[in-house]
Amino acid sequence: MSERIQIKASDSASANADLVLFKTKGDFIPRPFRSEEFDGSAQTCLLFHAAERREFYVGLGDADQVTSNSYRQASGQAIRKAINLGSDEILIDVSEIENRVVEIAQGLTVGAYHFDEFQAEKKTKKTVKVVLIGPKKSLKSIRNLIARGISLGQATNYVRHLGNLPGNIITPETLAKEARNLGQEHELKCQIWTKSGLQRDGFGGLLAVGGGSSNDPRLIRLDYTTEKKNAPTLALVGKAITFDSGGLCIKGADHMDEMKFDKMGGCSVLGIMKAVAELKPDCNVIGILASAENMTGGSAYRPGDIVRTFDGQTVEVANTDAEGRIVLADALGYVRERVKPDMVIDMATLTGACVAALGEERGGLFCRDEDLTRIMQKCGEQTGERVWPLPFEEEFDSQIESEVADVRNLGKTRWGGASTAATFLARWTKGLPHIHLDIAGPAMTAIPKQYRGPGATGFGVGLVYAFVESWTQLNQKSK
Repeated sequence: MSERIQIKASDSASANADLVLFKTKGDFIPRPFRSEEFDGSAQTCLLFHAAERREFYVGLGDADQVTSNSYRQASGQAIRKAINLGSDEILIDVSEIENRVVEIAQGLTVGAYHFDEFQAEKKTKKTVKVVLIGPKKSLKSIRNLIARGISLGQATNYVRHLGNLPGNIITPETLAKEARNLGQEHELKCQIWTKSGLQRDGFGGLLAVGGGSSNDPRLIRLDYTTEKKNAPTLALVGKAITFDSGGLCIKGADHMDEMKFDKMGGCSVLGIMKAVAELKPDCNVIGILASAENMTGGSAYRPGDIVRTFDGQTVEVANTDAEGRIVLADALGYVRERVKPDMVIDMATLTGACVAALGEERGGLFCRDEDLTRIMQKCGEQTGERVWPLPFEEEFDSQIESEVADVRNLGKTRWGGASTAATFLARWTKGLPHIHLDIAGPAMTAIPKQYRGPGATGFGVGLVYAFVESWTQLNQKSK
């Protein structure tokens, strides 16, 4: 993973470093270039060669529409431009924007990431120094804000890196090893169920979905425990299908290479746990990954099979390519019966229907609690990882009724597929406060952005970590 950037705070500037200047639309710029070349519009950047140093002008957009995410994206664009043009050191004056330092550091870190794991000649060979200039009296505060931004940025890049690794590298076993290493590095308790453990404890969903692969499934658990007494507990559950061929209901060849990204919900949970361990919120957080490889081997599960999940509920398999909800059912049933948290969030690249409804920039939000829905939406706007609520009512129950089992894993019609999937999952939470995030759209992108490269995006780290802190504060106020 390439993330060759060093960010520090100082009250003095190097004479030779390049200068980054953020500008809103219409700002006066005392340089001889035309407005059509640069006018401060969002996601625009212009290099100017001044007598003493190079200057990067980066647009924030209309002044009345600038948000924290505007600075996050502008910083990512600036560092990508600086790296491409061979900068050794860049300066950003944050004296007037100290309240944006977290977003700037986060954007710089995310923008500097490049997936070059398998390239013989790596594109990024040197470390770029970034100095945030501020008054001497504020340096301690700025350093703390930088550390927070770097932590969130590196957690996002960790998710991106795991997501970009192909199926011959990341299997359920190697993902479990990643989780164990993360636990050891950050003093998180780690528990892993191998195939024998899954059989012993009755995780029939994972065993069915992973049955057609030579790579056995895993259930992975990481625990962060706060030092604060009587703290609430939040459980995070992630779908981690390390490769999804569709099983016997096999997918078409077009874009099947992208099915390495079907593990992004689980990868996001690992990234959130990394951020939690470093930033230490005043709540307990438990991360669960349901990991399998959905393949077509001789032991693969079949359409028409009936699968018994962890809590005893049975599922009629209508389609083997609707496997994510089956492994999540195992994990959610385990969370409800054994973990017994105050609430649970599950994250999954679950349905193409959600992408059809919302596009590739927003995640689908399914929650029957209006307050939790508002908090999650607000966190999405703050972090730039936006979500939108979709219908999640009893009207979808009939879609998943089964004549031979408790429920079927696919709706009886093609309509409302994202809502049908969310309704399926709700059967395993049974009254436990629950948010389902369908991140099939924003979890990856084939098209690079000005501020971020292609591939896995790390969507969900900033969003859910912001929710963790907001939810914790809400619980503290209610006591």
